[in-house]
Amino acid sequence: MNWTTLLCDDRIRSYKKSSSTDLRTEFEKDYHRIIGSASFRRLQDKTQVFPLDRSDFVRTRLTHSLEVSSLAKSLGQNISESIRVNVKDDTFLPEHKAAVCDILQCAGLIHDIGNPPFGHFGETSIQDWFKQNLGRLMFKGQPISDILKPQMLQDFYHFEGNTQAFRVVTRLHFLVDEHGMNLTKALLGTIIKYPVSSLGIDKKSGNIRTKKMGYFYADKDNFEDVQRSTGTLGMRHPLTFLLEAADDIAYKTADIEDAVKKGCISYERLLQELKGFRPGQQTEQYQRIVSWLEERFGKGVQRDYSRPDLYAVQNWVISAQGQMIAGVTDCFTENYDAVMDGSYGKDMFAGTGVELLMDALGDIAFRYAFDTRPILKLEIAAQTIFSFLLERFVDAVIPWDTDLPMTQVQDKMVSLISDNYKKIYSICSKDKDEAEKLYLRLLLVTDYICGMTDSYAKDLYQELNGIV
Repeated sequence: MNWTTLLCDDRIRSYKKSSSTDLRTEFEKDYHRIIGSASFRRLQDKTQVFPLDRSDFVRTRLTHSLEVSSLAKSLGQNISESIRVNVKDDTFLPEHKAAVCDILQCAGLIHDIGNPPFGHFGETSIQDWFKQNLGRLMFKGQPISDILKPQMLQDFYHFEGNTQAFRVVTRLHFLVDEHGMNLTKALLGTIIKYPVSSLGIDKKSGNIRTKKMGYFYADKDNFEDVQRSTGTLGMRHPLTFLLEAADDIAYKTADIEDAVKKGCISYERLLQELKGFRPGQQTEQYQRIVSWLEERFGKGVQRDYSRPDLYAVQNWVISAQGQMIAGVTDCFTENYDAVMDGSYGKDMFAGTGVELLMDALGDIAFRYAFDTRPILKLEIAAQTIFSFLLERFVDAVIPWDTDLPMTQVQDKMVSLISDNYKKIYSICSKDKDEAEKLYLRLLLVTDYICGMTDSYAKDLYQELNGIV
């Protein structure tokens, strides 16, 4: 892979570029397309960890995405400089630094734009429903699971928010036509975390690129176009590693901060957990970073803050993020050749001085924030909402756009689906066989539900069930 090709600023649908009075680069134009989109705004009412939380300080998908965007841009600045000064790659030109930073800033904004309501358990709810129901649902006397091609089936069984993000920005955000936001191919390549289909998933391969799927059967042409234009051809785009690292840094530190603010874990318990995490593996760097938390608490007490615990955690998170950024920069630099030839298969924390800290924060957040009674109850409620919506909308779209009769209720359910989504279906299903049309109708349902905010999904569920 080479940087000139990787930073391709072409778009899937070519367009007449602006006059000389518009001095923005193509990547800067991407930024404005994203910021002005309804799909991006809807992230303000989508869950990060605590669904439908009324607290102002708890993060949503929108605030999380802004944080990822900022961290990703910082990583782009650090690593661009390291490539020129330490790696001394002459093919990385001075102007590439600005492009890398702009791409990563944009990628951070849209990396979660395809996530369904209610966080990651929205994804598992969709997966579970299709696994349990596609075998019993019938179309013209046959089980749907027997009609769909293997990849079509696996798309639903392994439904993924990152995959949906690619679909949102390349198709569903209907602005001019079926090409969505029509973003640059370098940006699209960066958000494809897993450059394999649902049939190529191999969690045991040891290579992060096959952990999940990266595109739907319906979006194969767009995926292949991006791969050809960026020269990635089945490999991860190098900037994808940095986007993923920024995401990991943002959510692992934010989850801890939010958990302390919500009272899920106290400062004292957090400090105890950090000090006691895999004591035999702790390095001097790890212990030094943990000691900063105590130092910050001492300053909070000395300065007579009403909540020295919150002061300590919030300030410590910023310092910890700085160490993480440095670790990622070192890892990318040391593994530069493997990243560029596509053979590097781990994340950007593997083997670094902050790897243990990342593991500790993830473990603590899971036990004190995710695996708690309030979150578990919300997950059960979300499962109920998803099951109901999928049941009703899938039942309605199976006979829709066919010669099969429809009930009045089915017809009304279809009428609730966004006209833009139905327009995309109409364009994409033209001249397709019956099996692919059925697949696209099922995808129409997941498109509609994934586009919902938490509040909209809850309200729609209550309205359709006659709950006032």
